[in-house]
Amino acid sequence: MSGVVPTAPEQPAGEMENQTKPPDPRPDAPPEYSSHFVPGPPGTTVPPDAGYPGGLPMAYYSPQQPGTFPSYQPIGGTHPVCYQPGKYPVPSQPVPVTWMPGPTPMANCPPGLEYLVQLDNIHVLQHFEPLEMMTHFETNNRYDIKNNSDQMVYIVTEDTDDFTRNAYRTLRPFVLRVTDCMGREIMTMQRPFRCTCCCFCCPSARQELEVQCPPGVTLGFVAEHWNLCRAVYSIQNEKKENMMRVRGPCSTYGCGSDSVFEVKSLDGVSNIGSIIRKWNGLLSAMADADHFDIHFPLDLDVKMKAMIFGACFLIRKSKPHQEVIVQEDEVL
Repeated sequence: MSGVVPTAPEQPAGEMENQTKPPDPRPDAPPEYSSHFVPGPPGTTVPPDAGYPGGLPMAYYSPQQPGTFPSYQPIGGTHPVCYQPGKYPVPSQPVPVTWMPGPTPMANCPPGLEYLVQLDNIHVLQHFEPLEMMTHFETNNRYDIKNNSDQMVYIVTEDTDDFTRNAYRTLRPFVLRVTDCMGREIMTMQRPFRCTCCCFCCPSARQELEVQCPPGVTLGFVAEHWNLCRAVYSIQNEKKENMMRVRGPCSTYGCGSDSVFEVKSLDGVSNIGSIIRKWNGLLSAMADADHFDIHFPLDLDVKMKAMIFGACFLIRKSKPHQEVIVQEDEVL
């Protein structure tokens, strides 16, 4: 039978695989290396994490085990999170504000002024607005009132509409609202519109600030006048009777130095306190961000402390070339 082609005998499947599969180059066992490692005593057993009964998976570090990689337990989960070395996340939460501890109510003290009873020095810090400096669009001013321990005492916020602020600028009428740590409005300061650019010798052109504490109840007034020599303000009670005077420098804006406004008695002999406009370098010259230090005796009547505090904002709102004199009959 010449048409039959001879074939090779069939082999088992196992032998076929052995022939087609290349030999494994890896050795059966790793070579032995000489080591100087001496095992030490066994350490303490660390219990496994509660979220993993069999232990933590690879690339996770238990918070109970000391290591070089810090980890923390996120809220609402049981899986620890490991950070890359040197890459620690920075929380984007705002820095908490530390407030002065609230005092107990006192007799013969308007509500909210109990803080001033314990203080003889406060700082008035105006918020810096870069957008306002670039666009020249006037915004509502905001001030932080702090004590010597850098604790917040009050927050002062201006309440004026956009048209009035940008149309009248420094001559604008304004309302300042003073709030405490609870957000309660404990004091209101308001200045009506007075046109001081036309007839400076007219009494109706003199700027005046009314202080109300609590809001709606007049505590006193701060009055100013034009003068060619130096800045002088008068502090009055609710009946517009002169109580104290504030004598300032010839220029209300010092260039390179602080401007000191002395709070004196009516006869000018006793020195009661001071209002100091701090010089903050180029920020004071180019931006609208003032810093005032107010000093008064610790045992001074709290209502007079509030009036000195209010006088600071009338000084703040005065124009740089504006000079004022006291509204009284005595010779300065």
